[in-house]
Amino acid sequence: MSTHARPLADRLAAASDAQLERLLRIRGVRPDVAWEDFFDAAEALLESASIDRGLEALTLPEAQTVHAAVAGSSDATAPAALDDLALLDADGRAPAPVAAAVTARGPVPHPAQTTVERASDAVAARAAERAFTTIGAVADLLLATRSAPLSLVATGALSASERRQFAGAGNVEDLRMLAEMAGLVRPVDRELRITASAEEWLTASFGPRWAQVADAFRAALPRGIRSANGWLPAAHWPQAHPWDPAWPARAAQLQRLAEHLGLLAEDGTEPEWAEPLRTGAAVDTSALEALLPTEVDRLFLQNDLTAIAPGPLVPALDNRLRAMTEHESAAQASSYRFTADALARALAEGETEQGILEFLREVSLTGVPQPLEYLLAQTAARHGLVRVGPDATGGTVVSSADDHLLEAIEIDRNLRPMGLVRDGDVLVSRVGAQTVTWALTDARYPATLVDRDGVPVAASRTRLAPAEGPHEPSYAPLIARLRARQGPDADAAWLDRELDAAVRARALVVVEVAMPDGSSRELTLEASGLGGGRLRGRDRAADVERTLPVRSIRSVRMLES
Repeated sequence: MSTHARPLADRLAAASDAQLERLLRIRGVRPDVAWEDFFDAAEALLESASIDRGLEALTLPEAQTVHAAVAGSSDATAPAALDDLALLDADGRAPAPVAAAVTARGPVPHPAQTTVERASDAVAARAAERAFTTIGAVADLLLATRSAPLSLVATGALSASERRQFAGAGNVEDLRMLAEMAGLVRPVDRELRITASAEEWLTASFGPRWAQVADAFRAALPRGIRSANGWLPAAHWPQAHPWDPAWPARAAQLQRLAEHLGLLAEDGTEPEWAEPLRTGAAVDTSALEALLPTEVDRLFLQNDLTAIAPGPLVPALDNRLRAMTEHESAAQASSYRFTADALARALAEGETEQGILEFLREVSLTGVPQPLEYLLAQTAARHGLVRVGPDATGGTVVSSADDHLLEAIEIDRNLRPMGLVRDGDVLVSRVGAQTVTWALTDARYPATLVDRDGVPVAASRTRLAPAEGPHEPSYAPLIARLRARQGPDADAAWLDRELDAAVRARALVVVEVAMPDGSSRELTLEASGLGGGRLRGRDRAADVERTLPVRSIRSVRMLES
């Protein structure tokens, strides 16, 4: 049993519930751990694995303080956060297990003072373009997720097929992280889903979009690189958590994200619009937006079934246009292509032929080309040939005036997971009507979702994430259990633990025994048994067996065997 456990147990007992919860979370303690009292907690927190987790969480100033304590020097400016990490005692000294772990890690770096250099005009312009491209790519990710949640593998990363879908957008995991930081997507049951706030974000212009993501990035930064409400210069980031082996990769990722958002230029300098965020002030996008073209609300429709926007299209128009086209390029001048499949998807989602035509006439600078009108008319004419609706039992009925279409659907190998079987002149399935509708649409059948009365309704694939993510496990029951065992007899409880440990180890101990005359006497025993309120052991000096009442023992300390 560690001699350092008792003072640590006393400090834990005196700490607030908030301090205990922070400590337990940093140390990675399971909320259902079978600790009975603060002595159990102290002994577990002094184990090497737990100490390592505590050291890895230290920021650079905290690590410097702990290293100085182990080296024997004092630091009057020790960070207050160290009080909650249980790595130093009340006098600022490191217990032996902590000192051994620190010594094994070697010295702590002392980075030189750095100044933040302002980016040149040319470099700032490239950073602005990078920020614009990043926000557009995040919007692409959200629009794809809105159409159908993206699948995740067991590790939580996007699946290979999803990564291929965004192969041209750069590092899709970086984009996903920015979206998660901003609360726009959230993983749910091995799927990445958009949140309700993503809908509002998608309709906003570039400035508010960028401001929300950049401000969320600042709020999500680890404490090692935070400075008040801002962040430390990027040159300090690689050494911010010097004892965490995973930190270099994490720091590199954060620097990439900062570059993606235009908060850090390619040469390490800082664009003008990044300074307010770094210093903790409110977000100001004016300098950034001044380097970008103005959003447009008109486009060119061409005979080859493409649409060209002469600049960044207003997001609300862009979102609607993407719902009826294939998006071909995502630059400051975007390109879209109309296809029968894309128009069919739009019709399935609730658009109408007349509504699409009115929208295109409103935004087009060149009218609606005849080939596009023909394509839309043909697609609308076929749309609805296959009707999908719920039946009375909660299943699905698929009907069509064209029996050849039903026959093709019935034998289509790609639709076997839907379980469609013939029932007279219709097909039936136990799968939900909306799921069947989208399966048919993806297989290029002109399917329409209808309600019980046969009225067409919009088929939406959007599955929103819950308003709140999963809550972190609570330590309240564990802390309450530890508090319940906390009482005025802590000395007696600690003595019982020491004696029990000595007996189990058959250790050689020195016990201080209170004598009847009020004096005390030390005996060196080889502890052999504990029970009935008595300690048994062989007295090394007299070479006799002794039995001592535990209530008469004032203290005990183990000797090296």
